[in-house]
Amino acid sequence: MSEFIKIYPENPNPREINKVVNVLRKGGLIIYPTDTVYGLGCDITNTKALEKLARIKGIKLAKANWSFICADLSNLSDYVRQIDTATFKVLKRALPGPYTFILPGNNNLPKAFKNKKTVGIRVPDNSIARTLVEALGNPIVSTSIRDEDTLIEYTTDPELIYEKWKNLVDIVIDGGYGDNVASTVIDMSEDEPIIVREGKGDIDVF
Repeated sequence: MSEFIKIYPENPNPREINKVVNVLRKGGLIIYPTDTVYGLGCDITNTKALEKLARIKGIKLAKANWSFICADLSNLSDYVRQIDTATFKVLKRALPGPYTFILPGNNNLPKAFKNKKTVGIRVPDNSIARTLVEALGNPIVSTSIRDEDTLIEYTTDPELIYEKWKNLVDIVIDGGYGDNVASTVIDMSEDEPIIVREGKGDIDVF
């Protein structure tokens, strides 16, 4: 059964953060808050964890379109091909924020994502998520935890999330109530930005 850990977004406790990071490094799965809905994630460098994540989501790992949660834009070149100045300015203006940007991937992508031409990059405006990534030292691969309930697509209460997921993941972080609107997804891998999904982020920025 997973552990239920309370972390306060105003001042994430380093001891709790390190506990979560150690679980991620060992190939564990976590549920954690973002600036939109709660996310289910693992260490991008751990293939076994990625395979487990794919099994839980009922998809093949090679077909998965997950976001890379980053602490900021400084590691962008680790996984993304060189982007032009105009694109970088858009990212800088919008992030941290409730956006997922689809960008052209490069040759350094982890083995599990080698066949991917594009990657989804997220820098959430949530101190818990960003502190976790900073402490881990590389991105967390993440997917939203959806609900089968047609009225409420995303569960916002961490205690209810824990009840539902406690036998599938290693840690559920209680970072307060989440949102029930997912991020806005913008494809910037081609010449013109394309809004793939309109979510929490304001699309007028583009």
